[in-house]
Amino acid sequence: MREIVLDTETTGFDPDTGDRIVEIGAIELMNYLPTGRHFHVYINPERDMPAEALAVHGLTSEFLADKPKFAEISRDFIDFVGQARLVIHNAPFDMKFLNWELRRAGHAALPMARALDTVALAREKFPGAPVSLDALCRRWGIDNSGRTLHGALLDSELLAEVYLELIGGRQPDLVLVAASAPATGAAGLSDTPQRPRAPRPVPLPPRISAAEIEAHAAFVARLGPDALWLRYSATTSAVPR
Repeated sequence: MREIVLDTETTGFDPDTGDRIVEIGAIELMNYLPTGRHFHVYINPERDMPAEALAVHGLTSEFLADKPKFAEISRDFIDFVGQARLVIHNAPFDMKFLNWELRRAGHAALPMARALDTVALAREKFPGAPVSLDALCRRWGIDNSGRTLHGALLDSELLAEVYLELIGGRQPDLVLVAASAPATGAAGLSDTPQRPRAPRPVPLPPRISAAEIEAHAAFVARLGPDALWLRYSATTSAVPR
């Protein structure tokens, strides 16, 4: 499964009143693991930078003056996200800005159904607790010491770690699955035939002792004639190991 963890920085809170995107950062996850592919761009907002926004992300009008306009990077952005699910912290905010910019550049809007809002996910999991990105990093001991200012790429990298914790934490077998999964064809079916497992040349020895088998038999006898265990063989091979 391909997902894009995404963040934007803007000049303010509402594109309908003239605010614009000034930075996009996004990283690719495949089967919940970062692939190393990312998209990062600074954007000329074609307007001044309000002091309030400057205090948040530190991107000055002078720094952004020679950067590309959104229309100039829009196709690259669309190609990068493809049809992947978008994982965004406070998704309605970023999606509103992205779709405003995409429509202005002559592209179709991204369906809101494609976005997974990690703020909503965190509120559902931890009702009443703080759910800012910094608060969630603190909860799981994720190092955000480099986040003195907001930055779209850094924030998307932190959010990817937070997201993995929100959906259940890092699982060691995910690495194995990602590293060893064969190429897939239509409908996600593997093109590589599965080899049947050969039987063990020497059966594994029992993991329970004779005393434990005896104790189990005595316990079953006390359950009466309708005991479920009586449906199984009375031999030791019927005892779970």
